[in-house]
This record gives sequence, C-alpha cells and structure tokens, in this order.
Amino acid sequence: MMLTLICFSPLLAFVVLTITRERIPENVAAVIGVGSVGLSALLTALVGYNFLTQPPPGGVYVESLWTWMQVGNFAPVFALKLDALSLTMLGVVTGVGFFIHLFASWYMRGDDGYARFFSYMNLFVASMLFLVLADDLLFLYFGWEGVGVCSYLLIGFWYKDPENGAAARKAFIVTRVGDTLLTIGLFVLYREFGTLQIDAILHAAPQAWMAGNPMATLACLLLLGGAVGKSAQLPLQTWLPDAMAGPTPVSALIHAATMVTAGVYLIARMQPLFDLSPLAQACVGGVGAITLLLAGFTALMQTDIKRILAYSTMSQIGYMFLAEGVGAYGSAMFHLMTHAFFKALLFLAAGSVILALHHEQDIFKMGGLRTRMPFVFACMLIGTLALTAFPFTAGYFSKDEILHQAYLSGHHGLWLAGLLGAFLTSLYSFRLIFVVFFGPQRWHDAPGDHPPAPPARVLSHQVPLAVLLVLSLFGGFIHLPLADTFPEALSADRVTATVWVEHLPVVVSLAGIALSWLLFLRLPQLPAALAAHRATRWVGELWRNAWGFDWLYNLLFVRPFVGLALLYRNDPIDRILDVIPASLRGLSAAATSTQNGNLRWYAAVAGAGLCLLLGLVAFT
Repeated sequence: MMLTLICFSPLLAFVVLTITRERIPENVAAVIGVGSVGLSALLTALVGYNFLTQPPPGGVYVESLWTWMQVGNFAPVFALKLDALSLTMLGVVTGVGFFIHLFASWYMRGDDGYARFFSYMNLFVASMLFLVLADDLLFLYFGWEGVGVCSYLLIGFWYKDPENGAAARKAFIVTRVGDTLLTIGLFVLYREFGTLQIDAILHAAPQAWMAGNPMATLACLLLLGGAVGKSAQLPLQTWLPDAMAGPTPVSALIHAATMVTAGVYLIARMQPLFDLSPLAQACVGGVGAITLLLAGFTALMQTDIKRILAYSTMSQIGYMFLAEGVGAYGSAMFHLMTHAFFKALLFLAAGSVILALHHEQDIFKMGGLRTRMPFVFACMLIGTLALTAFPFTAGYFSKDEILHQAYLSGHHGLWLAGLLGAFLTSLYSFRLIFVVFFGPQRWHDAPGDHPPAPPARVLSHQVPLAVLLVLSLFGGFIHLPLADTFPEALSADRVTATVWVEHLPVVVSLAGIALSWLLFLRLPQLPAALAAHRATRWVGELWRNAWGFDWLYNLLFVRPFVGLALLYRNDPIDRILDVIPASLRGLSAAATSTQNGNLRWYAAVAGAGLCLLLGLVAFT
C-alpha cells in the first residue's frame, strides 16, 4: 500500500491542479504541488527504513495493482517492485525532486502558469516513479513515455516563445527515435520469452542464451538505443542542451532526478541480459566514453550558464555508461545518486543567479558576484568541487570508484578517457566559477536591489540549496545496499592498482583547476587570443557548435524530409480527400445561414415545417 501511495500522491496532485488550474491562489497550488512530492519523500523514507531493517524474503517486495489486459497468454500486470535498486532510485527521485519542487515554489512566483507548472512537474515525478518501480517492461515503458511527454510540456512551458516550442519538439522527436528502438527490443524479448515480466526474462535468459548469442546482442543493442535517447548519449544527445529553454527548476529535475537517469537505470535493471552480450556491454562503455569527451570539449566553448551545466550532465551520464560498460553497475548507480545531489544544487544556484540578473544567462555578462551573492557563490563552489571530484566531496567517492573499477577491469582505454574527461570537467567547471563570480563586474542592475521577500519564500529558496549543499559535501558517505544486487565483476586474482593509479584522478582534476585559474582568471587574454587566431579558430567553432551534430542531422534527415513534404504537398490523393472537409464546411455554412435573426424568416420556416408535417401525416 505504501508504494501505491508514493506513486499516486503526485499523480493525484496532477489531477487536482489540472482541474483547478489558475482558479486557485499560488499558495494553494504550491502546497498541493510541493506537498504531494514531500509526502512521497516521507513515505519513501519510511519504506526504506522498513526495507533495510526488516528485509523482505529474497530482498524483493512486489505490490500488484491490476492486470492491464488479457489477450491469450499475454496478461501484463501493473505491479510495483521494491528492491535495492528501485529503492535507490526512489530516494533520488522523491528526495531530490522534493527540494527542486520547493525551490520552484519560490522561483516561479508571479508566473501566469504557476498551477499549470506544478501540475506538469507532479506528472513528471509520478511517471518517473512508475518507471523505476515497474515490475514489468510494459509498465516501465508506460512511465518511460510519460516522462517523454512531460519533458515536452515542461521544456516548452513558456510556449509563447517559438524557440521554446522548437526545443520541446526537438526533445520529443529525438527521444522518440530511441523509444522506437526500445519498443522493438520489447517485441524481441516477448517473442523469445513470451513475457515482459522483468524477473521472468532475467531468469530465463541465461538458460536460453549462451554468452554472445546474436539474439541477446540484438535485444541489448535495442535496449541501449532506448537508453541513449533518454539519457542524451551519442548519437541522440542533441536534444539536451536545447532543453534548457524550460524554466530552471525543470532543467534541474530533468538533469538530476528524472529523465536522463532513466537510461542508466534501464541498463542496470537489465544487467543479467547485458552480461550475456560482451559486444553490447562494450558498446555501452564506448558510447559513454565518447560522449563524456565530446561533451567536455563542447562545454569549454559555451557561454550560456545553463548550457554549460547541460553538457556537464551529458558528460557525467557518460561516466555512468562507462561504468556499466566495464561491469561496475553499483559504481554507476552510486555516481547517479551523488550526481543528483550536486547537479540539482548547481542548477538551482544558477537559477538564483539568472533571476537576480533579470534572466541573463550569458556568463560574460556577469562577473564579480561572489561578494554580492555569497550564499549562492558557496553553493556553486561546493557543487562545482563535487562535480570535479575534489577530494572528500560526494563526487570524489563515486567518480574515483568508477575510474578505479575501469582500470582494474582491464579496460585501460576507457580509463584513459575517464581521466581526460576529469581534466576537462575541472577546466570548464572552474571556467564558469571564475568568469561568473570573480573578475570585473559586467552587469548593471545590482543583485539584491529588490524588495525583500516574505520569510516563507526566503526559506523555500535557501533551504533546498542548503540541504543539497550538505549532500554534495557528505553524500559520498551514504552506503547504498547494492552489494548483493551488483557484485562488481572483478576476479580476485586481478592485480590491484598501484598508488599512483589510485591518486592520478585527483592529480588530473587539480591540474584542470590550476589551468582554469591561469587561463580564465590570471591570463584571460590568452584564451581570447586562441579563439581569435586563424589556426585555432576553427577548433573553437567546432566545439562551440557541439561538433556539428545538429548541422549533420539537419542535412541528413530534416532537409530531405522537408523536401519530400514540399514535393508531395499537391498529392492528388490529398486533394480527393480534401473534398470531405470541404463538403462538411459547405453544409455547415448552409445551416448557419438560416440563423439570420429575422423573425419573419423564422415564422415562415416554422410554418413551412408545420405544413410539411401535416402533409406527411395526411398522406401516410
């Protein structure tokens, strides 16, 4: 019953807010929207305590809701499954999601669509909860598509701006490509096993398939296709930076607690299946490594504060894919949790800066903000230190574990890619810190020169930041109960890493911070000269345009599609079908023309109708 309440609390709030919409005050909408997710977070804490202190038999608890349909032997059941993996995801979604909702109650004040915003956010959280608790792949797909729809609604929330609508459509269409591959993958699994129940498939697969079986590889690659779409990995990564068109709390929710983590969760959930396909598992690691490097170089040339954070998310999700590719699923989930803490903190703190500067997002129109916004500066600094895996922050423990596992597993190429990614992360992350909070002032209206807000609103702004700041510092000490679920696939006879290998990630990260300090604080004219020099300008343009993927996809897919549409816009079949709506419009126009307001006309029509009726009665 508890799991049902956790899922249906935000879903019920969505229904209430959708029905009432803007007819209720902002405070009421905030209580419903924030309170529903807060209730889910409290229930999650209670469920987690009971699960850890009194584990269910086999470490799994299932709560059945209903049978969706019965078609022959196909009878998918909507059931909620709680195990160590889903409990971890449940804590991230409801816990971090609650603080993002609380911050949003301050950030979105005065917006015309305040209640509508929270209705979409609640539906987003409910869909993600169904996704992570689903006991059946069809139920998982139900939540999977739900978060896709909600991302469209939230990215295009300010729909009056055409650019926001274009960004929302782009996210929806690009992720649909991955969703189509996932759908085909579900068909393959059902064809092979006659069920979509997750545990049944995972138990049957090792008995039906040997390692390297072509059908296992096909199924895993199709699942990977769905995962790269939702998690914005190569080659379906282009939607994520444009998703920054939505309000900042939306960006925080998408990047920290919901949508982009869905692909990582899917691969972890289907881990026994991926273990049967070395090729698919290698593709997972390779995709993650390439994506984290491409995103790191791209982030170096961005000037929008939210786009920098978006590319950093893409890079960190790449680390999680890399970990899963080397068999370190537990490390990937650990980094997923710590990343949720510091990425939510970074986005919410960035939102505070953006709001203080009247929605300015260009980092080169900021500067010198550390003395005017000291608390926000502290939040951004701690979040950035965690992002760069500074020693003893939350990110240090999880990222160091990923790189350690990659080295011990023998995937030294992936390990080197992770090291280079760590250097780039430090470089572009502290570029943001030094440009925004240090150096000369490049803004006009002073932050803080606004009427003081009521204490309740101040708390809804500062409390989420303070809690996430603490978690970004000490979240690495949280022990996840995943040891039994994901025993790291490292044999006991492997050579342990030497001291220099263990400490090299820290050295690389510190080197990136030092170089960033030199380039963007001490010698800012040097990167400007490199960007302007004829020999290096093209590299900067390539990185600034995200390696040209948008241009390439526009050339390969968008233009041919538009060309075909223009070619067939006068299709004769369409012209024949146009007769139907044209006839209906003609009949409607003829009927409405009789309503002319002329009383004599109405009396004549009534008289004629009466005469017709009497004639029919008389002659029949």
